[in-house]
Amino acid sequence: MIPSLPRPPLQRFGLGAFVAAFFVFLFVPLVVVAVFAFNNADYPTPPWMGFTLDWFTAHTDARTGLLFDAELLQAIGVSAWVAVWVTLLSVGVGTCNAFLLERFEFPGKSAIALLSMVPLVIPGVILGISILAFASRIANFADETWGLELDFLRPGLPLVILGQFCYIVTIATLTISASLRRFDRTLEEAAYNLGASRAAVLWTITLPYLRPSMIGAAAMAFLMSFENFNTTLMLVGSDAPLTVLMYGRMREGATPVLNAVSLFLMIASALLAVLLLWRSGARASTENT
Repeated sequence: MIPSLPRPPLQRFGLGAFVAAFFVFLFVPLVVVAVFAFNNADYPTPPWMGFTLDWFTAHTDARTGLLFDAELLQAIGVSAWVAVWVTLLSVGVGTCNAFLLERFEFPGKSAIALLSMVPLVIPGVILGISILAFASRIANFADETWGLELDFLRPGLPLVILGQFCYIVTIATLTISASLRRFDRTLEEAAYNLGASRAAVLWTITLPYLRPSMIGAAAMAFLMSFENFNTTLMLVGSDAPLTVLMYGRMREGATPVLNAVSLFLMIASALLAVLLLWRSGARASTENT
């Protein structure tokens, strides 16, 4: 249909109903979780029993709020620590992968590019089990053959970082590769003609151009790592990240403190998204001027 022509009333109604249903399905569960973080009850679901801040600030035998729940705060710290390492590794290796796939020609390049997508289609549970089995075999072989205790290959945070990195690096590679593919290489050639070295061109021209995509990839990597559950559950040791701890508490009997944690994560994610949008908007306005 030509956009300038008026749509039939039934089509307008159907489109409006679809958009409304989509946003209701998307946001109503989040709103319910956020609202019942302030419910004056010992359960995280309806009915509403009155407003309270206990699930954020309480520190009594009956109730412990988020700010005084040492186990939850430690789990948030563990998840953040894992996410930082996964982000650094994913963006660093993803940038190298992008240059390898976009700037070099070598036999088997297409096959390597295709194989690098495999972690995206493997279920997280299968990926976690595979990494755990492979790492355990190596650790057992080293222990039996040379008497070496390779604890970093046992269930724990190093394996969690490795498991998350295996598929998040693929997303970082795709994001940075797409930006590098659009780069005008005549800028580099002009710098070379003026006597600039390869390192100077990379540092002053190419990487600044890639900076927005690298920041975007870092944001996605951090959030995906922080909220990962399936792979993490298979590889975690004694230090449980937030998602694993919340799952354990849900099985034992949840309280609205989990709603409070969810609200905190929603606000943090929204602020990060707004910051990224603001940076991209500011960069676009600068380029236009």
